[in-house]
Amino acid sequence: MKKADLIFNIILLFLDFLAIVFGGLAAYFLRISPWMSEWRPAIFLWNLPFFKYLGLVTVVAAFWLVIFGVIGLYKVDFRRVGARELLKVFIATSAGLLSVVVYIFLRREWFDSRFLILAGWLFATLFVIFCRIFIRRIYSLILRKLKFGFQRVLVLGNSKVGENLLEEIKKRPAVYSYSSIIHFPDFDFPRVSETVLEPSSKIGEIILTDFNLPRADILKLVDLCEENRIGFKFVPDLFQTFFSNIEISTFGGEPLIEIKRTPLDGWGRISKRMVDIFGASFGLLISSPFWAVAALAIKLNSSGPVLVKLKRVGQGKEFELYKFRSMIENAHTLKAELLKFNERDDGPLFKMKDDPRITKVGKFLRKSRIDEMPQLINVFLGEISLVGPRPHEPEEVARYQKHHKRTFFVKPGMTGISQISGSSGLRFEDEIKLDSYYIKNWSLGLDIKIILKTFLKIFSDKSAV
Repeated sequence: MKKADLIFNIILLFLDFLAIVFGGLAAYFLRISPWMSEWRPAIFLWNLPFFKYLGLVTVVAAFWLVIFGVIGLYKVDFRRVGARELLKVFIATSAGLLSVVVYIFLRREWFDSRFLILAGWLFATLFVIFCRIFIRRIYSLILRKLKFGFQRVLVLGNSKVGENLLEEIKKRPAVYSYSSIIHFPDFDFPRVSETVLEPSSKIGEIILTDFNLPRADILKLVDLCEENRIGFKFVPDLFQTFFSNIEISTFGGEPLIEIKRTPLDGWGRISKRMVDIFGASFGLLISSPFWAVAALAIKLNSSGPVLVKLKRVGQGKEFELYKFRSMIENAHTLKAELLKFNERDDGPLFKMKDDPRITKVGKFLRKSRIDEMPQLINVFLGEISLVGPRPHEPEEVARYQKHHKRTFFVKPGMTGISQISGSSGLRFEDEIKLDSYYIKNWSLGLDIKIILKTFLKIFSDKSAV
């Protein structure tokens, strides 16, 4: 999902909520209007005053949004409008109507106004459809006038399909959110790499139109795109596909395959961020008593600050990770001397079982994971997530191989699938494989499972550190 689509989907979520609420209110005021009351008095008013009704409509609207999401009304491509989406709106609002009817039936409550329910459903359906048509017009206008969300595209290949795609993009660039096109008829990987890495090029997507390119070259292209967080699409040879996480679409009448990096693209990222904000807020609240105790213990045990800010890398960028200090002051200056004692020879990471820099209090803080509590601040700020790959130091990242950088697709996390699968005893390549599995198979359910297993590991596994 493109950035512009994602932003407009968030706006659409808010508009849908308002449309449903206003639909319910329109039905209410129509029902209590003088000419309707003359025809049939609104008996329901005695047990359903306006503000109580408004509260119920608000709850119903929130529930309907969940139904909208399940049916797929927020996996929207704003460049395409059709009857299929309008049908989805009808199905979603009808499912919402059915849920209200079932709720009233199961509650065994007496409710006089069937008109209110049916009119509310009708108005809500019409208002939601109107909002979707309206926001598409606005989307199209903004894209064309301001070129918001536009990106440069690099098209590789000189096949007939490539010519058709180029012609289509040039004809309607706003439809596909492309600001400009770079076309390389022949595949020259050094040239492609140089163009992508050039800061001024700002390539957002690569489209490969030559499906006769050797597999090894295609894989090099995929690696290049993954390392630089660039979208990659290719025209498929329909007899050969060797990527499992793909999405097929048509572009100017030609089939295209897009390699999806992670389910976290789009709404997955938003839902995960919402969980992070709630989880970090709740975690900071309940862990606050431990902060004072930890701070006192650290100060009594050794000199130096209570909190330390450690340089880490997430999604290819450096940030400062907060932790309770578990080492002596200026411990980082001694690391070079201790490298010869590194017990990990399978990757770029440093690990020493009896690290002399760790204080007595620090050992307990690490074993209990209390030293990581301040990372909830990073989670709240959006620098890391509750669950994700382990964040590593810049000098460790500098020794990454190409496939290690795939962990940059998502934010690093306080805990992760590798941490609950062996932690410090895990080989680095196995850690990368586990993190890659997490990235490709992410779900909120998987995050919750990892968080629960993390707590179990803290209380039951001595190797948790």
